[in-house]
Amino acid sequence: FMQFNRQADGTLLPLPKPSVDTGMGIERVAAVVQGVHSNYDIDLFKALRASAAACLHVTDDNCVPVRVIADHIRSSCFLITEGITPSNEGRGYVLRRIIRRAVRYGNKLGAQVPFFHQVAKTLVALMAPAYPQLKTHLHTIEKVIQQEEVQFFKTLAQGIQLVQSALQQLDGSVLPGEVAFKLYDTYGFPIDLTLDIVHEQGKQVDRAGFEAAMAAQRARGRQASAFNTQDQGWLPAVPATHFVGYATLKSTASVLAICADGRDQSALAAGQSGIVILDQTPFYAESGGQVGDTGVIETNAGCFNVTDTQMRGDVRWHYGTLVSGTLTVGDNVHATVDAEKRAATAANHSATHLLDAALRKILGTHVVQKGSLVAPDYLRFDFTHSEPLSFEVIQQIQALVNQQIVQNQEVACEQLPFEEATKRGAMALFGEKYGKTVRVITMNDGFSMELCGGTHVHRSGDIGAFFITQEMGIAAGVRRIEAVTRLGAVEYAAKQQRWLAELGQQLKADPSAFSGRVLQLQDRIKGLEKDLAQVQSKLISHQGSDLSQHVKTLHANRQILTAVVDVADPKLLRQMVEQCKQKYPHCLVVLVAVQEAKVQVVVGVGAALVDTCSASDALKHIAPYLGGQGGGKRDMAQAGGTKPEGVPEAFAQLHRWFEDIPS
Repeated sequence: FMQFNRQADGTLLPLPKPSVDTGMGIERVAAVVQGVHSNYDIDLFKALRASAAACLHVTDDNCVPVRVIADHIRSSCFLITEGITPSNEGRGYVLRRIIRRAVRYGNKLGAQVPFFHQVAKTLVALMAPAYPQLKTHLHTIEKVIQQEEVQFFKTLAQGIQLVQSALQQLDGSVLPGEVAFKLYDTYGFPIDLTLDIVHEQGKQVDRAGFEAAMAAQRARGRQASAFNTQDQGWLPAVPATHFVGYATLKSTASVLAICADGRDQSALAAGQSGIVILDQTPFYAESGGQVGDTGVIETNAGCFNVTDTQMRGDVRWHYGTLVSGTLTVGDNVHATVDAEKRAATAANHSATHLLDAALRKILGTHVVQKGSLVAPDYLRFDFTHSEPLSFEVIQQIQALVNQQIVQNQEVACEQLPFEEATKRGAMALFGEKYGKTVRVITMNDGFSMELCGGTHVHRSGDIGAFFITQEMGIAAGVRRIEAVTRLGAVEYAAKQQRWLAELGQQLKADPSAFSGRVLQLQDRIKGLEKDLAQVQSKLISHQGSDLSQHVKTLHANRQILTAVVDVADPKLLRQMVEQCKQKYPHCLVVLVAVQEAKVQVVVGVGAALVDTCSASDALKHIAPYLGGQGGGKRDMAQAGGTKPEGVPEAFAQLHRWFEDIPS
């Protein structure tokens, strides 16, 4: 019986329309209408069960593992469609657990390779008529799931073995929490899968012990953090700060509270660092990816240098140091934002909006923002996409953003009801909480329209120019772009020109001729490598002929060749051994090269001897004397070592070992 809405502070607010939760969800209604007794027997799940069974090559499509897979593919597809990707926190962690649990059940039915992503096509085909966005995001869904499967299969086999080993050593029916935590912390094996495996064995996990170990790790992390904790526990009783920074970078204000050393203070002295709270401020507090403003707070008696501005609830905290005079609670002050840094930050923020829109137009509507950083010197934008961006695609994105910049249209800012803003097509970040009224930033006739509380340029041309400096992957299905604007873009272009000029001097060619010049150099290198290979081949043949004096013939026509050769390249050393094997088919060949106090050894066994003598066995016998280890096959093995002085003893021991081998 739902009657109240519980607030964060515990207050119960009556619902406008109290209701009763009957538990009669769509699946249960479908089961009644279709005349079946289980949700898993309705048409949707029957098709998903059949698809999962086909992917796993099993005949029973109604067993528990297949049911779990059918259920989890639906959750996974919808979560990914909403822009969520597997991660270690928040919604991403929920998705990761869902995918990995499905993979775990598939593994129980014998799956050794990724399979779960293949079921997505069936789900999309069934539900796309009602949810067309599923079809649009099918490629992304399959990519994200497959990448998570590949990653998980790498740890699954090892994790299962570790859990089983821990259970075999268990004295009792409860797996200690510290053991479960070690599996999670050291080997990356999720606790939920440990629980599944342990419960299947009729045993339990000490969850309290696991949580205690986890809490201890978090505490160690906090202690190791270099984060400034001067404000820890300080909660001043002050009203919300009135922000005037959209309209002006300067304002008068009154000091409401001061913090230093984690405590309330009535004043700050010169040289003292702390936090200052004003009744109103032009300083933007860090939020939405945009860094906090810097600047100064001044009185007739002192100057406070603001190095950062943060938001705590609805109060803005100004961090910094009093560089001169004094600052006292109740003082009237002049607050001034660093105008150049604000302008640079605003340009980067507006460019981020254009970049977001350009990505969606060029890559597809599956692109969803996963994070951002807007600073004065550069911008960073994280987004969902399963593949690295080619140079050509990066150039397309960069060109499209710059096309929007040069239009130099006015950037519109409106306060609209949330529903009206979203109906107009304004982008809202999934999972973010918005009020009834939202701030909408529109650029270039709707090319970009987003809900945003950050600061922006007045016209798109104020961004100046836009250059992408880096593109990389940061997680499964998540890419990152870093870029610069304004003077940062000018500096970046100048740096590129300088590099081209330096390269031109080295290549003795204009940039337009670089490609042809590089091809010429590559052809020349190939020719030199060919000549070198011929010279090396002659050298090997010459040294090989000199090695005949090292061949020793034993009983039953068996031979052994041990020698130290002057060869630096391990590849050449192997070629020499191969030549000796061909020349002496009844011979055990051991060649050693010593370079800078390091040893390379290659062992070969002739074709007529390989049935009775193993190169890998011979290597194992001498490797300890050379301070190294290695491996190989019966006919060829190699190793590296750090004891050149051990070569004579290694050869002597090898001769004795070889003579004792039965022919």
